Amino acid sequence: MNRRRRPHKEHHLTSRIGWLRAAVLGANDGIISVSSLVVGVASSSTGRSGVLLSGIAALVAGAMSMAAGEYVSVSSQADAEAADLLVEQRELRDDPKAEHAELAAIYVERGLSAELADQVADQLTAADALAAHARDELGLSATTKARPVQAALASAAAFTSGAIIPVVAGALLPRAIIPYGVSLVAVLLLAVLGGIGAAAGGAARGKAIVRVTFWGVAALAVTALIGHFADASV
Repeated sequence: MNRRRRPHKEHHLTSRIGWLRAAVLGANDGIISVSSLVVGVASSSTGRSGVLLSGIAALVAGAMSMAAGEYVSVSSQADAEAADLLVEQRELRDDPKAEHAELAAIYVERGLSAELADQVADQLTAADALAAHARDELGLSATTKARPVQAALASAAAFTSGAIIPVVAGALLPRAIIPYGVSLVAVLLLAVLGGIGAAAGGAARGKAIVRVTFWGVAALAVTALIGHFADASV
């Protein structure tokens, strides 16, 4: 008795590339930059209101900056992709035989026989010539397509989610221990972020956690020293 085999489903992590990079970068920047600023200002003799004002201003400005930067950067990538597609459209219109040969040659390089490569090129060209060239010649696909708005929103939201906790910690902790408390909170957040980013991207968690927390601790230490010496010199 033959049983129908269920379709084999695979879940690949490359579909997360677009938003994962922006989200991890945004959250990491939010934690490090805002925590460092709060710690640096708190390490001086600035009062609680000044510390909180600095943190909130850094949160708002940082989120807007991350969103704008991601949008501009990814828009440039999208423009380059669109320009390449226009070139392919023109070449397919002006010299379809050469484009067919180019597509078949790509499949030969990937291991197909010349005859089979020609057949595959025929069928894919008949179905959607531009899509075939975009995918196999240019390396463009729906998975890796540049999405400026998505990247900007993800980056701004991630920055805010990373930055808000150090600001709240600074508001709740006693003034005397703000530098130490916010530093501890920041290191814990960075460790969690490293673990989440590694899990989402399929990477080793330990290495990611160490990498993220190391640079965070370095930034916190430098800004704390700057705040301390700046206050001492005034």
